[in-house]
Amino acid sequence: MTNKLSNTVAGRGIKGWQAGALLAGIGLAASFFYVKAKTKQAEAAHPPEGRFVTVDGVRLHYLERGKGPVLVLLHGNGVLANDFAYSGIIDKAAEHYRVIAFDRPGFGYSERPRNRVWTPQAQARLLHHALQEIGVDAAIVVGHSLGTQVALSMALDVPDFVRGLVLLSGYYYPSLRVDVPLLSGPAIPLVGDVMRYTISPLAGRMLWRPLTKKMFAPLSVDPRFGQISPWMALRPGQLRAAAADNTLMVPAALALSKRYPELKVPVTIIAGTQDRVVDFGHNSERLNERVPDSELQLEPGVGHMTHYAHPDKVLEAVDAIAARVGQPVHLRDPRAEALARASESGT
Repeated sequence: MTNKLSNTVAGRGIKGWQAGALLAGIGLAASFFYVKAKTKQAEAAHPPEGRFVTVDGVRLHYLERGKGPVLVLLHGNGVLANDFAYSGIIDKAAEHYRVIAFDRPGFGYSERPRNRVWTPQAQARLLHHALQEIGVDAAIVVGHSLGTQVALSMALDVPDFVRGLVLLSGYYYPSLRVDVPLLSGPAIPLVGDVMRYTISPLAGRMLWRPLTKKMFAPLSVDPRFGQISPWMALRPGQLRAAAADNTLMVPAALALSKRYPELKVPVTIIAGTQDRVVDFGHNSERLNERVPDSELQLEPGVGHMTHYAHPDKVLEAVDAIAARVGQPVHLRDPRAEALARASESGT
C-alpha cells in the first residue's frame, strides 16, 4: 500500500520531500491512534488500586496497607507505586507498619500540572503536604533510584517529619550521563508532545526488554516485575514525567549534594555492587562518607533493583531505624511507657 501511495503522489507531480512529509504524517497519525488504543487498554486492565488525595491543586494516587508507624515508599523513574507491591515489600512491611506508596507526580494515576517545574524538592513538598492531609505527622521514608532524591529533599526540608531514610540504588552526585539527552525528548515542549503520543511509546516498547535486563543485571529479570504493564509505563503522560525527571536528575543531584551534611536523621544506604544504571562508588559510597549518621550496605552481585533482590534486607533496614527512633509520640502508649520506666527504676 505504501508503494502504491508513493507511486500515486509521484504521478501527480508531488516532489520527493512532499511525498516524504505526507508519508511521515500518515505514519505519525497511525502511531497516534495505536498508542491511544494501547493506553486505553492498559488503563482498563490496570485501574487505580488505591486512594486519591488532592492537595495544592494536584490529585495524587497512593496505595495504603497496614497499621502502625508510617512507612512511605517512593518509586524510581519509569515505574509506578505498585513496583513496591510486586517486589513484596508493601505486604511484608504492612505486618508492622502503615505503608503508603505514592505514584509520584505524573506517574501512575497521579497528576503532574505543567505550570510547575517538578524538581525533587517540589515533589517532596507536595508529597509532604499530601501526607499531612491524610493524617501523617511523621514517617520513615524509603526511596529507590530517582525516588531517593525526593526522599532526601523531604528529609532536608522537613527533618522533624522524616524520622529516618532507607535509600536504594540512588543517584546522589552529578556525573556525565549519556542517557539524559537520549531519554529527555518527551519533555521538550511541542516537539516532545508529538513524540510522546506517537513514536516514543513505540520506541519504548521495543526497548522495554533490554532496558529491564540492564536494570536487573547481572541477575535475571525477576518474574514479579513482569506484573508491571509496559503500556502503563509508556503512556504519554508518564513518558513526559519520566523524561522531565531524567532531565532534572543531574542538576538536582548537584543542588542536593551541597546539603547532605545537614541531614539530621539516620540513613541506611543500600546499593548493588554490579549496578549498571548508577555507579555505587561514585554515589552510595561517597554519600556514606558525607552523611553524619549513615550506614552503607553493599550487596555483591546485585544490580539496580535492590528491592527485588533483597526485600528482606530493605525491611531489616527499616526495622533497625524504627528501633532507633522509637514510635512517634501519637502512637505511644502512656501506660506502657510508665510501666517500662517503673521497671527500669526497680519500683
